[in-house]
Amino acid sequence: MALSASRAMSKGVVVSVPVLVLSALVATVFLFFLLSSLSSCSCPTTDISPSIARSVGIGASQSGSGDVPSLPMKESGSSIAPLSTRKEDVEWVKDQIQANGLHMHDNVLRKGINPRTRAQQLEDLRQFKGISHYEKPESDNHTAFPCPGELLVEEHHSNYGEPWAGGRDVFEFLAQATQLRPDSSVLEIGCGTLRVGLHFIRYLNPEHFHCLERDELSLMAAFMYELPAHGLLHKRPLIVKGEDMDFSKFGSGTVYDLIYASAVFLHMPDKLVWTGLERLASKLKPYDGRIFVSHNIKFCSRLGGEECTKRLASLGLEYLGKQTHDSLLFNHYEIWFEFRRSKA
Repeated sequence: MALSASRAMSKGVVVSVPVLVLSALVATVFLFFLLSSLSSCSCPTTDISPSIARSVGIGASQSGSGDVPSLPMKESGSSIAPLSTRKEDVEWVKDQIQANGLHMHDNVLRKGINPRTRAQQLEDLRQFKGISHYEKPESDNHTAFPCPGELLVEEHHSNYGEPWAGGRDVFEFLAQATQLRPDSSVLEIGCGTLRVGLHFIRYLNPEHFHCLERDELSLMAAFMYELPAHGLLHKRPLIVKGEDMDFSKFGSGTVYDLIYASAVFLHMPDKLVWTGLERLASKLKPYDGRIFVSHNIKFCSRLGGEECTKRLASLGLEYLGKQTHDSLLFNHYEIWFEFRRSKA
């Protein structure tokens, strides 16, 4: 009997209870450190788009912050940048001003070490052909892209009857209202000196911003100052000089996600506005594309509500209503009227 037991033991492995307990303890400790390292790793995460977040029921406190609605986002290098100014951005600026003890009224009269008005700067540019300049013949001028003095002192920023900063307001409103993406295509009717257009050009992919502008001086300011000064020449916006709502130079293949006119239709005869809408209807993306017109739509209201609706329908367009947008930096708001293409 003892011999049989010894033979059985020689064929197998007998593990004592203390060894089993020790093995289980070691495994537990190893698993604990493994899970800790995984929870603290800086692994790449998958960002949830605002539209997906809404569809699965993620609220503002999860997909955004506070009571600010979800905003379209743009990739900027390795980070994700918000398209519009958020509530927490405004609060951060206020906190920085307070933390640094800044008071605007203490600095109103002091404009710099060598304060110069626009008129004085312009005189320096005309007299000396520069602010800091070389005393050499004109043939040795080292300027790569000579720009008129009037543009260098930014006189064109006062051409619109309101602060230049209002351009950012318009961009944020329209971009968010249409859930704009970098690969969207945008057409502005009357972009002037790019007060609004600069922000679209910066955000959109190259060649995705188009504009029709009739004023030559505005176009010179756009090409010779604004685009190079903001480092946007590589974006290659298609800006065309033209009038009478002639969009033939933009080609027939482009379909726009957004077409907008900021305070432009006010200065056009109603007949010309309707001509433009007729030409643009087929260039607007069906259903999702939008046309926005600011201030008023008297070209439509003068016909009467029912008659205007019929005329829009004949072009395949539909009026969706009006929205009001407040300014970020100054006491100002704009009313915008929204249209869409209702037929494919």
